[in-house]
Amino acid sequence: MRRCLQLARCGAGSTSPNPMVGAVIVCDGRIIGEGYHIRAGEPHAEVNAVASVKECDKALLVRSTIYVSLEPCSHYGKTPPCADLIISCGIPRVVIGVTDANSQVNGGGIARLRAAGVDVVVGVLRDEAFELNRNFFTYHQLGRPCVTLKWAESADGFIDVLREDASQPASRISTALSQVAVHRLRAQNDAILVGTRTALLDNPSLNVRHWAGRSPLRLVIDKVGSLPASLRLFDGSLPTVVYTACAVQGKFGKNVEQVLLDFSTDILPQILAHLHSRKVSSLLVEGGAQLLQSFIDASLWDFIRVERNPSLLLGSGVVAPHISSQVNACEISDFGTHIVLITPKKAI
Repeated sequence: MRRCLQLARCGAGSTSPNPMVGAVIVCDGRIIGEGYHIRAGEPHAEVNAVASVKECDKALLVRSTIYVSLEPCSHYGKTPPCADLIISCGIPRVVIGVTDANSQVNGGGIARLRAAGVDVVVGVLRDEAFELNRNFFTYHQLGRPCVTLKWAESADGFIDVLREDASQPASRISTALSQVAVHRLRAQNDAILVGTRTALLDNPSLNVRHWAGRSPLRLVIDKVGSLPASLRLFDGSLPTVVYTACAVQGKFGKNVEQVLLDFSTDILPQILAHLHSRKVSSLLVEGGAQLLQSFIDASLWDFIRVERNPSLLLGSGVVAPHISSQVNACEISDFGTHIVLITPKKAI
């Protein structure tokens, strides 16, 4: 099963909205086939594992065990049910890491296998298999994307100096190396969100440049439609969504969509519901402080990544978001800074 999880991670950043899945076929203590889900819409891990079995070993399938990190699917989507494939191959035993949370499966694959006489074991390395696909499980169990909040702060707790306009450069807190990790994080998320002030002051591109992978769907909040169309966010290079209370027809060119929100009530649930409807299973929030704090106060977050620069003192400026004590924190030193990874104490 650990090999399944190792294989599954090879699909990081390319399988969403599907989960990352690995599969290993074993006969007489020897691996005769293995595979993983490479990309959404392409064959699943079980299919690739079976296809990898050499012709001279095909006859061994009828006395093999297939290990799968996630329950084999039992429905027709872009690919046929993997449970049916296992049954048709005559594989007599299946070991599963965790049950699929998708309502179209959710035990259906296990039931179909058992009904066909297959010996099924469930829950091997269950916690590790669950955490591997936290985005997927959050999306299906909580009905919203998995939310990661990210910011960098100085040793004295500021994320930037106070700036009046974009002519003043932002404080450089991250290192050149840590920026690589940030872009890897972007590539691993389906969407990325900033607020109006961040868009104006930083004029970010919000794409993936220092890592190999796809760029996320770009999102920006612009309540009154004040953001100029000249910003990099609206250059048409990537799909971009503007959350606003007053859409302006013809303001933006291609690849920019305006989505109306009711700003008289909390907009965060509206944004998350909209993203869920678009099958966005993971959201990275990059700031600023007010937007980040609003997610924290509403308990609408799953991971927080804080990069602290121990050698930088700003003295004053924009105060970093405040996190309650009801969290689990893991601190590591890397890239010349300290990275603090935080999760809520209450998990799904």
